[in-house]
Amino acid sequence: MLYYLDPFGCAKNQVDAENMMAHLNSAGWASASEAADADLVIVNSCGFIESAKQESINAVLGWRKLYPGKKILLAGCLAQRYAKELSEALPEADGFFGVENISKIVDAVNSLAEPAKARGAELVEAPAAERPLLSLPGSAYVKISEGCNNHCTFCAIPLIRGALRCRTIQDIKNECEGLLARGIKELCVIGQDIGSYKSGGAELPELLAAIAELKGDFWVRLLYIHPDHFPLGILDIMEKDPRVLPYFDIPFQHGSKKILSAMNRKGDAQSYLALAETIRKRLQAAVIRTTFLAGFPGETEDDFAMLLDFQEKLHADWAGCFEYSREEDTPAYSMKGQVSKKTAARRKREIEEHQTLITEKNMDRFVGQNLTALFEEQFEDIWLGRLYCHAPEVDGAAVITGIAPEMKPQAGDILPCKVIARRGLDLEVVI
Repeated sequence: MLYYLDPFGCAKNQVDAENMMAHLNSAGWASASEAADADLVIVNSCGFIESAKQESINAVLGWRKLYPGKKILLAGCLAQRYAKELSEALPEADGFFGVENISKIVDAVNSLAEPAKARGAELVEAPAAERPLLSLPGSAYVKISEGCNNHCTFCAIPLIRGALRCRTIQDIKNECEGLLARGIKELCVIGQDIGSYKSGGAELPELLAAIAELKGDFWVRLLYIHPDHFPLGILDIMEKDPRVLPYFDIPFQHGSKKILSAMNRKGDAQSYLALAETIRKRLQAAVIRTTFLAGFPGETEDDFAMLLDFQEKLHADWAGCFEYSREEDTPAYSMKGQVSKKTAARRKREIEEHQTLITEKNMDRFVGQNLTALFEEQFEDIWLGRLYCHAPEVDGAAVITGIAPEMKPQAGDILPCKVIARRGLDLEVVI
């Protein structure tokens, strides 16, 4: 039996998809490279904001229209959050599978398969290090926790994935060791908020110290640390071990104390700017990525002006901006002062336009530097890759030129290079 997996959503969802594939492959199923060849299409959905939910639903509708006779399973966050509602409103899906226990994916899939074909398929635990990897060559995500206890008033994650649960340090270290043995050069440490990591009295700094005990030439990249409990101890490890990249993904969200309080955030613009200053003083090579949220309920033009002022003072290297999405069962859903979608879209556009100017200026500082590049994709005599200042998929890229024929780099290699120019938001580098 063949399945085709159509992935949506964030890096956490990607790891879920990879683990689904590992369990299915161990149970006798095989992955098809094209949906046309598969008996079953699995849509691994996102349920975070309205646009993402609609994208996943449209995928189910699209696959059903293309392949009326195939089985379709809607998996992931959307299925977890709205299983009952969707079972009634989305007959195009033959089944639904949430995120509570990924190992049960074989049971869910076999229940949809023809009994004769499904007979004999058994659930076999697949070691995490053997899971298929959906990232570009050389990079893999390592999910250290599940769920979240921050309860930001706009966020549905606790409703979907529950309270915070953390893996043990040894379990995570074993996974990292296995991934390195497979040739992975970049370990991207992820979770809903990795700054909240706690296991057996150990926190994120102790986890990083354990990973740093592993031998080899590799990167460790930290993704998503809530600013209200940023563990400053990780800076000590970065100072000692350059493999732990000075890249910080910190979602500050806003610059108005009123709005931050309404979001259930404890900090303010002053404390957040002080955190950024501390990071930059300790690590001159620090790169900061953040996200902003435009149009939160009660956001006035004065509040938005505070956000713009904060954005300018923070001067983040990278920043994304989201329009507020009104999510059922979150505290912000019923808040007064809902901002119109038109106004939120205008504010988002203004933030993004200003951020482009900031990022371009910030990227200029890398020109002339000798760094290392992770090679990912080749297009004739040009390669695309990333430097330490580029997280997968969300930031710019390294455009690698001037490669001599005898060099013959391979996807997944990390090689020394020099940055020679900035091209828009990307950096041109040579070996």
